[in-house]
Amino acid sequence: MSFRSRTLFGDSPHAASSHTGLSLGLLLLRLMVGIIMVGHGTQKLFGWFGGPGLETTGKFFSEAGYPRGKAMALIAGLSETLGGLGLILGFLTPLAAAAILGTMVNALGVTWGEFFLPKGVEFTLLVALCATALALTGPGAYAVDRYLPVLRTHRLAYGVAAIALAVVVGAVFLLIKD
Repeated sequence: MSFRSRTLFGDSPHAASSHTGLSLGLLLLRLMVGIIMVGHGTQKLFGWFGGPGLETTGKFFSEAGYPRGKAMALIAGLSETLGGLGLILGFLTPLAAAAILGTMVNALGVTWGEFFLPKGVEFTLLVALCATALALTGPGAYAVDRYLPVLRTHRLAYGVAAIALAVVVGAVFLLIKD
């Protein structure tokens, strides 16, 4: 009796097209979340796209109760920008997703209140859940990670570890807030 490895989609003739569809869907999700987060991060860091820039964002962080507001704004801006670029490229995807999720944990902690926009948290929750989903699923076939020996095959443990890292680091930053 021979044993064969079965893929997620089994041995059906539609397995290849299902795999392609999954990878394309993950690519689109990574691109959209990544582009949004790069935009938000560069608004904080450089004032691009009508953003406030580092000085003003730093004042917001100080007013929200964070010590060293400008340093916190720099951390948030870098997390969003680098995490977003990582998702766009599919590079170190679990860590890129963790950077975004950790930032969203803090955004939720600061803005929790109403659910629906313009003052609500629905968008922040959506970004957090998209980052969580990407950490769990991996980047799909169209990603730089496919060429990295350790990440060539995404493992659930990588995603779970990334989520745990994001939640712990996000919670630590919330705890240092006044």
